[in-house]
Parts: sequence; C-alpha cells; structure tokens
Amino acid sequence: MPKSPHLFEPHHLPASPPVLAGIAASLMMFATIGAAVDQEQRIDENAQEALAVTIYNADLALVKDRRRATLNAAENRLAWRNVSQRIRPETALLAETSGTLSVNLLEQNFDFDLLTPESLLQKYVGRTVQVIRTNDAGEQEIEDAIVLAANPAPVLRYADRIETKVVGHLAFPDVPADLRDQPTLVLHLNAATGGEGLFELSYLTGGLAWKADYVADLSADAEQMDINGWVTLTNQSGIAYRGAQVQLVAGEVNQVVQQVPVPMMARGMVMSADAAMPEEESLAEYHLYTLPRPTDILNNQTKQVALLSAPRVPVTRELVVSGQAYAYQSRSSDGWTKLPVAATLRFDNKDGSLGIPLPKGIMRVYAKDSRGNAQFVGEDALDHTPKNETVTLKLGESFDVTARRRQTEFKKLAGTSAYDYAYETAFELELKNAKEIPVNVKVTEQIPGDWTMQNESQPHDKAASNLASWTLEIPADGSTTLSWRVQVRF
Repeated sequence: MPKSPHLFEPHHLPASPPVLAGIAASLMMFATIGAAVDQEQRIDENAQEALAVTIYNADLALVKDRRRATLNAAENRLAWRNVSQRIRPETALLAETSGTLSVNLLEQNFDFDLLTPESLLQKYVGRTVQVIRTNDAGEQEIEDAIVLAANPAPVLRYADRIETKVVGHLAFPDVPADLRDQPTLVLHLNAATGGEGLFELSYLTGGLAWKADYVADLSADAEQMDINGWVTLTNQSGIAYRGAQVQLVAGEVNQVVQQVPVPMMARGMVMSADAAMPEEESLAEYHLYTLPRPTDILNNQTKQVALLSAPRVPVTRELVVSGQAYAYQSRSSDGWTKLPVAATLRFDNKDGSLGIPLPKGIMRVYAKDSRGNAQFVGEDALDHTPKNETVTLKLGESFDVTARRRQTEFKKLAGTSAYDYAYETAFELELKNAKEIPVNVKVTEQIPGDWTMQNESQPHDKAASNLASWTLEIPADGSTTLSWRVQVRF
C-alpha cells in the first residue's frame, strides 16, 4: 500500500511517546479545521484596540480588553479568544463603548478545555480513529479502531480484538467543536442593528500579583540611607498581556472566599536618576500606582519596574530589649533568663524624597565594610505605610550586646476570684556591652492589668497603658543593671 503524503511517521517526533507523537501529528494535520460552532465569529488579539490591567496584592487583577467586531442584526456568537485561564467568568462584563450599536448579552460560556493530544484522545472515547503502522516493507497499513478508554493509555477495539498498546500512531478525522486552542469566552449577543462596534470585556482573574521590594544602602556613619523601591509583577494567569497599561492597587481589598474546583534584582543594580516613576493617587481607601508607559507582561514571567528613589533618608539605629506580660502573673524559678537584643533601624516617611504612601514589601539593608564593600545586614517586612508615619525595621540581633533577666521577688497580695487578683513582683535586668564604644539600649516591659511602679533604679517612661520603657547607656566593655518593683491588679 502506498504511503499517504499527509501522515507523519512516529520517528518524526522523537521527543514524544509513540501514542502522543501520533496524536500531535494528527493535530498538525487538522489544525485548520475550525473548532468553533457554525456562524461563530472569532475575535482575536489582532482586533485589540487597547488593554489595561489593574493588579491587586492578593492574587487578583482586573483586565479591561477592548476589541473591534462586526455584528449582524439579530443574534451573534462571538468567540473572544485568549482570555486568562484563571478568569472568574461570573465577573465578566461586556460593553459596547462606541455607542453605535445596541446589544444585549443573552449567554456566555467559558471554554477552557484546551486542545492537547491528551484532551483530543479523551474526546474520541466511543468514536472511531485510524491506527497507522509501517510494515517491514516500509508500507503504511491503516486499520480502524474504536477508542474504549483513554486513561492512562488508550484501549482500542479492532474488528477482531482489543489492544492496550498502540503500535504506530493515531489519526483523527476532525477536531471536536468543544476543544479550543486558547481559553475562549463565547458570548451570545443580540444586536438591534448590524455594523462595526467597539467592545470592552472586563473581568477579574487570578494568576496576577505584585509586591514591592526595597533596597537600602546605609551610610558609613549609619545616620542616612539611600532607598530604592521596585515593583515586582508576576504573571501565572496562562496568557501574555502585551502593550498593557498597568495599574497597581496597594491595600487589602476584601474578597469573599469561595470553593474553587479542583528573580530578584541583583544587589549591584542602581536605579537611573531619570527613571520614570509610577504616578500615585488615592483610590477610595487604597492607593493606586500607574506605570508610566505600556508594558508587556508575559506568561510565567516576573518583571520589575522602578517604584521610587529616595536618597539620604535620615535614620536612627536602636538596640531594643523587650519583656513579655506573662512574667508578671506567676512565680519564676528559672533564675537568669537570656533575652535577645534586637538591632533596629527607624526612619520617618516624610519630607525630602519620601513622604509618599509606601506599599507593603520587604526592605533589605546593606552597609559598607572597612574596604568599602557592601554587605547584607538584614531585612524586615514593611507594612502598607502612609506618609508621615514612622517605620521600624528589625535587622537582626546584636552579637556584642547581651541581656539577661531574673525575677528577684514575687508575692500574691490578694485574690479570691478570677478577676480580683493582686501581685507584687521585682525584676533585675543585666546588660553587657563587649564593644569598644558605649551604646544605648532601649528596654521595654509589657505590664498587664492596673499596675503601679513601686521603685526602680532608673525612672521609666509610660509609653502606653501597658508599656514601661527605659533607655540605658552601657559603657564600653562594661555592664549596666536595671531593677524595678511593680504591683499589678487584675
């Protein structure tokens, strides 16, 4: 039997298993066969007039896709191709924006069963396919078979037998109408009159997210730092957004939780001084950032865009020791307990090159060593921060400054019910400094209930109703001890 010039041999697709290779070959053969239903009009990206994407923090984006289409009077079916694979179809909204046509949306369907070798084989369960083999003489032999099952491998019924292994490859007569090569939203419209219109499809989708990342260079005297901010966009929605006007919303937008069916920028890069920054504005209770120019966001891509550049921001370094409230409600037999000494950095989001809303993200801080080489000294999460607020970053824990505390006395003064207790307790805190220069350490104690300080080695500041704080100077290669006694009532 002569070879068919339209069929591919399995060895032409060496990277695929034999069965899938044959299916892939058949897909190539029948790619021109339309998957759409009769009289369905395909609206492709080449009809696109504008594309805008608004991305939120929590795996959410609003896509506004504007395309031209020509409708007939009465009913029309538009196959709006290349929508997000993560579209929430119930949020789709179609509007005719030119005002030239009057249309009503009758029905919409999201077709996400995409054309693949596996899905094509699944659609042919119960139908007849052709099995094509090459015999020892190099001739093709074609035999009909019915697909009985497709998972995990095809089960085929021939005229005289059933086989579970395909020798050769499969050929299919056509592509089922309900298989799409791209995610497609099919819109069933009724138009009062025919003609060309400009349509905007808006919908919410998952798979798009953004976050802010900050890089800070600390000056040699640790009194200033240069802050560069970057927006990191991530697209895992299944499609690319080309030439899109991108806007970013900073803030926590409420979403109803529903049951759903089953590269960072290198440290050495410096932001250009004349780089165009996103334009910021208020939006309800949130903040909106508009990127200065259209951009491409490809599928499975991470993209970074300049957000801000703030040179010479004044900063304050501080060492902090924090105590917890539970220590005031019971007797401790632990003796000396080591406490961490947090190394923090504080700055005000105001004046100069700052004084703008800062989206939440991670700020990474670098400092130069004695050779002038930048070294990473810590990072911390930055929450959404409005202007004129103070930012405190915890970079790590001090190596040379240590703290330990012990309870020196505890007694119960009163208490016969769950809400009528009084205690008196005393503590001693020892701070040591192994540095060659003196340092200041801020000590904060969370004291519960209604409390009164009875005595203390240094006066405290009542920073809040449940917070006492002291600032202590520790001499070079020396130590300082703080003691206090407090009564607590519940």
